[in-house]
Amino acid sequence: MAAVTSTARRPGRRQGGRQAVRLLVLIVIVAVVLYPLLWMVGTSVKSQEEIVNNIGLLPERFTPGNYTAGWGNFDLSFGTFFLNSAMVSLLTVVGNAVSCLLAAYALARLRFRLRGVWFAVMIGTLLLPGHVLIVPQYILFRSLGLVGGDWPYLPLLIPQFLATEAFFVFLMVQFMRGIPRELDEAAKIDGASPYGIFRHVILPLSRPALVTTAIFSFIWTWSDFFRQLVFLSSLDDYTVPVALTLFIDSTSQSAVGPMFAMSVLSLLPVFLFFLAFQRMLVEGINTSGLKG
Repeated sequence: MAAVTSTARRPGRRQGGRQAVRLLVLIVIVAVVLYPLLWMVGTSVKSQEEIVNNIGLLPERFTPGNYTAGWGNFDLSFGTFFLNSAMVSLLTVVGNAVSCLLAAYALARLRFRLRGVWFAVMIGTLLLPGHVLIVPQYILFRSLGLVGGDWPYLPLLIPQFLATEAFFVFLMVQFMRGIPRELDEAAKIDGASPYGIFRHVILPLSRPALVTTAIFSFIWTWSDFFRQLVFLSSLDDYTVPVALTLFIDSTSQSAVGPMFAMSVLSLLPVFLFFLAFQRMLVEGINTSGLKG
């Protein structure tokens, strides 16, 4: 009887040991991932001298003045750059959601000539690095007089309203292919047109894919630096990623503490946006184009 009890305890001990090892590995991974973020937060409240000499996480002397100094470091309040980034990001979310949804509906549910060819071409654009398209886009928009004009954000926004983000189109196409076509047939029997099917059947069921598109569009646009640096030339029009580079000028006079303070603040909108729609994001990924 004792031998049976001892044998039964061994698998339990082994399983407990494995769980402890897994927990330890996860803790190490989380520590590695969070260390840069914690270091940035700690550096944002260090003095200029301590940033150079103290590489630890915690400051020896708490310096919250970096936040007020960074907020008023330029002729403009740093809040102006936040407003510019918010406007560009939110309009990008609207543009991607509307245009990609319409393009995906056409490719997934409508029948027209060369539909497969156009879908393949769209997928092929995923192979092109985004930086390759910057130069032809800049030449095109400059020839149209849209670079540096009265509305300098048009070069950043127009492509988003033309379904140029193939990743989101593909995600929505795959999601719509999972919607039973019997719903379309039932709507046709009731006299619904293709627009009616889209409005009353596809659109309500596509909310998870739309939320996924909105979250990724907001995060990628808010963090985008290169495209905004290329097309924006006036200080009044700068977004947060571009404005952060102004803390380090060509004369090597840098305000590292205020720069890290503003970098911490720039993460808050992304964190709050993700936190608000986290559950919908997981649902959208689980039920959209990442299957099949």
